[in-house]
Amino acid sequence: MRKPIVAGNWKMNGSRSLVKEFSTLMDGVDSAAVEVIICPPACYLSEFAGADFALGGQTVSELDNGAHTGDISAQMLIEFGCKYVIVGHSERRDDHGETSKLVAEKALKAINSGLTPIICIGESLQTREVGELESFLAAQLDALTSLMSAEQLSKAVIAYEPIWAIGTGVTATPEQAQDVHAFIRGHLASFSEDLASGMQILYGGSVKASNAKELFAQPDIDGGLIGGASLKVEEFRQVCQAAG
Repeated sequence: MRKPIVAGNWKMNGSRSLVKEFSTLMDGVDSAAVEVIICPPACYLSEFAGADFALGGQTVSELDNGAHTGDISAQMLIEFGCKYVIVGHSERRDDHGETSKLVAEKALKAINSGLTPIICIGESLQTREVGELESFLAAQLDALTSLMSAEQLSKAVIAYEPIWAIGTGVTATPEQAQDVHAFIRGHLASFSEDLASGMQILYGGSVKASNAKELFAQPDIDGGLIGGASLKVEEFRQVCQAAG
């Protein structure tokens, strides 16, 4: 059985007061049934000391240390209690020019350091409309399998986030999301059947309390990577409950 995951990506949002609001997040959430993760800006990680949910970073360097102003290493994240790190979010790919090759290198660095990368893939609306959805996602996945063994990649999580549904209020229908998740699992199966069957694949893209249960009920959707709704403690709690 693949344990569901619900990860909140705060992006460049948050405050110390918001951190305090999340001290009661796990009230009414079965931690044995769902893995809950908060990924705040790095400057707030220490504010979550003692939290009863997991922590994750929002990005990580492919390098260990050195003269790389503004970057953050895997070991730094681990020192501040992180178990997870988001890698290759579309906003990082677009805003910072991260290529699929670099994303794979970052994911491998995370794995080798003891972090679980949540590796994001996803297409633009234009890519979907011209019928290149599957080839586009396959190329993003192939960048991972060309660098990592099945055993290494089994220590990661995949998050499918259609770019056209991120922060727009538009959500893929449960059927649309399931179709893509099934494709991702099938493509991974061509690399390793065991990898594919065990891989947790999350959906992200305007997931909220009102649609989470139906999305998470799909057979190949193993939880969600949540953006805006992860900034509201009660809303996010309900999303977590929907997964468990």
